[in-house]
Amino acid sequence: MLKEHPRGLIVAFFTNMGERFGFYTMMAILVLFLQAKYGLSESQAGEYYSWFYFGIYALALVGGILADATRKYKFVILMGILIMFAGYIIMSFPGNPLGVTITGLFTIALGNGLFKGNLQAVVGQMYDNPKYSKVRDSAFMIFYMGINIGAFFAPFVATGIRNWFLKTQGFLHDGSLPALCHAHLKGTLEDPVTFQNLADKVSGTAVTDLNLFAQHYLDAFSKGYNYAFGIAAGAMIISLLVYIIFNKYLPAKEKAQVVTTENGSVQLRSNLIAIVVAATLMAVVTLLFHFLWDHLALGLAIGLFLGFVALIVQISTKEERPRILSLIMVFAVVVFFWMSFHQNGLTLTFFARDYTVKEVGPFTNIFFNLESILAFIGAVAGLILIFNKKSINRIIGAIMFLGLGVLTWYFISQGETRNPIAPEVFQSFNPLFIVSLTFPVMAVFAWLRRKDREPSTPKKIGIGMIIASIGFMVILVASLHLISPHELQYTNAAGDVKYNPVPDSSRVVPYWLISSYLILTVAELFLSPMGLSFVSKVAPSRFQGLMQGGWLLATAVGNKLLFIGSNFWGKLDLWQLWAIFIVCCLLSAVFIFSIMKRLEKATK
Repeated sequence: MLKEHPRGLIVAFFTNMGERFGFYTMMAILVLFLQAKYGLSESQAGEYYSWFYFGIYALALVGGILADATRKYKFVILMGILIMFAGYIIMSFPGNPLGVTITGLFTIALGNGLFKGNLQAVVGQMYDNPKYSKVRDSAFMIFYMGINIGAFFAPFVATGIRNWFLKTQGFLHDGSLPALCHAHLKGTLEDPVTFQNLADKVSGTAVTDLNLFAQHYLDAFSKGYNYAFGIAAGAMIISLLVYIIFNKYLPAKEKAQVVTTENGSVQLRSNLIAIVVAATLMAVVTLLFHFLWDHLALGLAIGLFLGFVALIVQISTKEERPRILSLIMVFAVVVFFWMSFHQNGLTLTFFARDYTVKEVGPFTNIFFNLESILAFIGAVAGLILIFNKKSINRIIGAIMFLGLGVLTWYFISQGETRNPIAPEVFQSFNPLFIVSLTFPVMAVFAWLRRKDREPSTPKKIGIGMIIASIGFMVILVASLHLISPHELQYTNAAGDVKYNPVPDSSRVVPYWLISSYLILTVAELFLSPMGLSFVSKVAPSRFQGLMQGGWLLATAVGNKLLFIGSNFWGKLDLWQLWAIFIVCCLLSAVFIFSIMKRLEKATK
């Protein structure tokens, strides 16, 4: 399958894989780190989380403008990798005050903005060659799979580092303990008996000083996360080396192109004006970061997006404008997809921590342990190879199935009756499903293409929105009879807010959340790589980096809207919370199908 593609795709694949390992380490643990280290509420942690995600994608606009103006895409990508590395180094130091942590997050976001959109643009440039243009969609799906291989390992590594450091301090892991520790230290804990029992359990002995225990446990818990950020920095070094050594296989557009618009203005000058406008807007974002109320911050995010829309429409020619407007309408749809989908690192992570059982049986445990899940994946891969047409592949498949199947059974048989699981590991299921399903979905699309029945790229995006709504329906059903977060806090007669932990009776088996991730992953495969392909196909050649930045800016606005989930976490019933995202996805699907003819026309 890779024989049909240029060698540069493999370079982009592995460069992106290392960077995505670092990014998804952040995604898996950031909100949990903020709460454990600084005692933030879900709403407060969600606000910082949404700002970080907003910055990552909004700054891609700046990266796109710089690359388009200078035509030095590959240099801008290199600078992005170096800046991200510096950000992860900042995050890896224990004991940072919140302000320094935010500085580290902004540094990562800036580097990512220079890197992400421009690497995607370079991939698209390879497929501007008529020799490869027919496999553009499959190229972006392969590229997308590289993202998720790094993402699969990140939660396991982050969890392993955190648990390792806890053990060096004499503790076991319990995801619900940081909140209990903070509540105890603040004097808002209603049930000290549960706290005492958990403290004794993770310490392996009777704890006599709960205040001292709480301080030590929080310190060890957060330091473990700091060291996990250090591992992410190491992954950035690997990404940097791959890029430096092999970037010669990527296309280079180094010469600045001067294009005269119908009004006689010089396009290079327009690009420079765009840089000044975008840089000014991002400076405002940075300066006002700590001072804006939520509704003003959201208004600023939407204002930045609308400013981009006005700018790109103004500097485009009459011939380019239909394509530009089609892209903008797709951007409007993806705002609501990412607002919903990226709840996996926020409210769905809260659900994994607070509403999913803490311990599982030996069979389920194979999916929460890196060695056993790799053995299981290998056995399944071997079973698939058994049905391959080539004899050598069938032999290899049989060996893999038998050998790794036996190893999987060994892990199950040696497992304890009850095995603790970490909420961060749930973040590995989405990339696992991406890697597992990418080639099957590509095969289905190829089969439909041969029969001339393959859905257009815009139709795939619309179908993805419908599938995403189904994913949230699953978690809604799982939440119907669970006690909601707002029911666990109350104000006593003295006016003090008292906190209660989630009872074990309101914890569900992990397969509910895993099933939701599976369905959301299918939706992502229909929407995200297809969206990247749509942008690279429809965007005018002189706006390739800028329009990739526009796609990421739309994603940024969706990510700024993530705080809706965390804000309503302690105010609505759980099923009502998930219903918000179901409605958003369905309405977005209705919109995109209503403009389908226009979108399909733009791709021709």
